[in-house]
Amino acid sequence: MTLSSVSKFWGAFAAVDDVSLDMADGEFVVLLGPSGCGKSTTMRMIAGLDDPTSGEIRIGERVVNDVPPGERDLAMVFQNYGLYPHMTVADNIGYPLKVAGVPRDERMRRVRAAAERVELGEYLDRRPSQLSGGQRQRVALGRAIVRTPKLFLMDEPLSNLDAKLRVYMRAELKHLQRELGTTTVYVTHDQVEAMTLADRVAVMSKGKLQQVGRPLDIYNRPSNVFVAGFLGNPPMNLITIHVTGGRVEGAHLTLDVPAGVNGSVTVGQRPEDMRLDAPDRANMAGEVYTTELLGDSALVTVKIGKDLISVKADKEVETRMGEQVGIRLDPKHLHFFDTASGKRIDVANGAAP
Repeated sequence: MTLSSVSKFWGAFAAVDDVSLDMADGEFVVLLGPSGCGKSTTMRMIAGLDDPTSGEIRIGERVVNDVPPGERDLAMVFQNYGLYPHMTVADNIGYPLKVAGVPRDERMRRVRAAAERVELGEYLDRRPSQLSGGQRQRVALGRAIVRTPKLFLMDEPLSNLDAKLRVYMRAELKHLQRELGTTTVYVTHDQVEAMTLADRVAVMSKGKLQQVGRPLDIYNRPSNVFVAGFLGNPPMNLITIHVTGGRVEGAHLTLDVPAGVNGSVTVGQRPEDMRLDAPDRANMAGEVYTTELLGDSALVTVKIGKDLISVKADKEVETRMGEQVGIRLDPKHLHFFDTASGKRIDVANGAAP
């Protein structure tokens, strides 16, 4: 599947602005971003539910801009499942085949095979109201895979499930997609889903693609301040400093700045790369704002000037609100961004740190 310079305007408003994206056969790509970033509009254009203002959409070798949704050989899984309440599980799964005119015997054979793949073989005679949320989601998945389409489109399909069930369904979904080998576009605002499911993540903001890459590559080398602050839970700490001649001016921190970093700069580091220390041995110091136990670790938030800095510490750490503590930075995992443009700064031989 390929998007080439695809845009969607509503009047003067650019919902999607010049998006280009190539997907390999069998790849799982997640469109990630906050509400209103254009990810769902992008999916709707792929599905044929919205027409692009400009650009080209290909599924396989076929340009589908003017092809009706029903003829694009794709299947969608929605946030609200989209099940017919008066139909049984078998009828819901088999409905696309019925519309396509598949004979009943063949239809039921394929329905049973799809139901077994999503572990619903014993529920074929039930109606959606008799199923749990996770089972309803599996019915929607079964209906999607029964046709073996060229492309799966999934629009936040797990967002209505509770936290424990989401973890289970993520694993099931990833296993099923690998087993089927069907190219998949998955829309979500949940970065955990993106990191755990995707072969590649396409991060969007304000209608534009911000960065496309493997989850770990984007996490380790965000291309701009938006991506750095959006991907990660808790997010990357970002502090604006001013650098003159390799020295930090007017900031509450001591830092060795690489050559080539000057002017107004945003420096970032993830909470897991920072360490608590005594104030006189640290890069910066402030008072403990709050401490949260996460189970495997503790998240200590320190107020330094006007900034709140989060540090992942040992779960046994003992801190008190208002206590003075220091924070030591890891020089190997610092990120530098130009404050004006938000773009990542190259600091050595054209390569970012």
